[in-house]
Amino acid sequence: MAMNPDPKPGRWILPLVVLGMVAFTYFFVRELPEATPESTLVSGGTTTTTVPGGSTTQPPGTGNGATDPEVQAYIDELETIDASLQLLQAEMVAVNNGFDADPREIEFSDAESRMEAVQTDTDALADQVAEMEVPAGFDTNHQALTNAIDIAAGAAADALDGLRSSDPGELRRAAVVAFTQATDNFNIEVTNTKTAAGVESTP
Repeated sequence: MAMNPDPKPGRWILPLVVLGMVAFTYFFVRELPEATPESTLVSGGTTTTTVPGGSTTQPPGTGNGATDPEVQAYIDELETIDASLQLLQAEMVAVNNGFDADPREIEFSDAESRMEAVQTDTDALADQVAEMEVPAGFDTNHQALTNAIDIAAGAAADALDGLRSSDPGELRRAAVVAFTQATDNFNIEVTNTKTAAGVESTP
């Protein structure tokens, strides 16, 4: 009876299988396309912007670096209103300080007519904000803007009432401070809205 020179012929099967798998993997990987360093991922949809004062998730511009015409028109109108409101704030402070100066630089009749003009113009700006066409996605921003300018309008009325009252000046001065704070808040909200829209602020 002839003897088998290799009593365990099956022990060579596993190394051959492993060798075959390695060879297959090598040739398969060589056939894959190479990744290009220029490849980029482009995301779409909305841009989330967190800012102080209540700004929220907003749509970007047109997606190609430009701002949607409707959004741009909205921003342009806000900037015009903001500029007018800042001028009214400067006038309010000037009248208040002139009336309080010692000796008095602005007499009562002049202070009354100028504060009344500030109140009337602030009311008109508040009405303009309320009637604006708000682009989709900017409702929360616009609500913050509306709140700020409504407070300014109320403070302007309080300042005029304080001037006309028998109060020694505390009510008027407090109202002027509130008016100044409200106009500052409106300016901040305009900046927040421009940021959400992807519009650069003018330095």
